[in-house]
Amino acid sequence: MTTLTRRALVCGIAVTALPARAQTADFPDRPLRFIVGFPPGGPNDLLTRIIAPGIGERLGRTVVVENRAGANGEIAAASLAKAAPDGSVFMLASNGSTTVAAALERNLPYDVRTDFIAVAPVGINPMLLVVRPDLPANTVAELLALARARPGKLNGASAGAGGATHLALELFKALGKLDIVHVPYKGGGPAMADLMAGLVDLYFGGLSTALPHVKAGKLKVLGQTGTKRSAAAPDIPTIAESGLPGYEAAISYGIFLPAGTPQTLVDKLHDAVDGTVRSPEVAKKFAELGADPQFGSPPEFAAYVAADLEKWTNLAKSAGLKIE
Repeated sequence: MTTLTRRALVCGIAVTALPARAQTADFPDRPLRFIVGFPPGGPNDLLTRIIAPGIGERLGRTVVVENRAGANGEIAAASLAKAAPDGSVFMLASNGSTTVAAALERNLPYDVRTDFIAVAPVGINPMLLVVRPDLPANTVAELLALARARPGKLNGASAGAGGATHLALELFKALGKLDIVHVPYKGGGPAMADLMAGLVDLYFGGLSTALPHVKAGKLKVLGQTGTKRSAAAPDIPTIAESGLPGYEAAISYGIFLPAGTPQTLVDKLHDAVDGTVRSPEVAKKFAELGADPQFGSPPEFAAYVAADLEKWTNLAKSAGLKIE
């Protein structure tokens, strides 16, 4: 397990002040809505359903998971931005629908900097850098050397323009000063299939989906995208330690409340989430999904969100990325 390190100032991510009238605030005495922006069965939904019972137990309230799927989680985020700031609605979201979406300058119906309160981190899901089996590179350093020797000749797949797998590739290109052609697919399945067929050279795939193909000998893995080795794959080095210092492109998940929610409720929800995520049972279920639990106070999580937004915004500008 890892803990979010303290970062610099929050850079505008909402952190509530404590109004005098909020000193005795409590959650409404009715079922609380825990919204998630994706349909049942995906990682966002599964993580939400893993932690929902523990949060409800610690708050002394019934917590109902509500799937508001669509637009890469942005429909759910927009609904949270408009929700009453009374603690009755909170959301699990990945950085895809928060910082990444904002960095790519989509016409979002919400502002991640001002419409939400960052409550607590939940988990982080690193990706794996995988390559076709016959690519003449067995380490990150060898891939960097190969790409530099063949500018414009290698191609990297993604599950779609503007998504996590695309940005992981663009960050790899930017930090390594590489010319690799981006080939967007309509989903991770087709991208992975073409990689195994040798039609593309490399791909950043989810740990839980890519690792079985690595173990079956259908792909080679060169590194993982987190800052630390995942507990689910401790033998696979990070890209940062393997030749590209500073690289980090994991998918992170956290809990958000509407801006204006009293600090008392922010703190109570944080404590419920933090206590739940720290339980061994939850950690075991996270590992099955290739995710590592994360911990941090509301200010620490807000600083993490701000830093993530800055990183992807800078990358989007330097690489000319923009998704309408």
